[in-house]
Amino acid sequence: MENSLFDKTFRDSEGNIVIAQPPNLPLLVGITATVLTLIVKSGNIHTGLDAIAFGSLFTWAWQELFEGVNYFRRALGLLVLIGLIASRFPNNF
Repeated sequence: MENSLFDKTFRDSEGNIVIAQPPNLPLLVGITATVLTLIVKSGNIHTGLDAIAFGSLFTWAWQELFEGVNYFRRALGLLVLIGLIASRFPNNF
């Protein structure tokens, strides 16, 4: 198999094209906590859920960035990581 840019971008080590995968634990926890923050609008529970959501999604993005199966998954991790960090800055720019 030729190691073209397409192969490095979309294929895993076994030659399969990988764009989406079943969610792992940090992603499941992050999505669940994010949905719960939309239900619980204020208070300590909201703050805790927000921290759990951020930490879980940050962990997922970090894992994808450094352990993703191909360049696409690594780029996805980088984009989510940048988005998470940017979401924490105030909108005063």
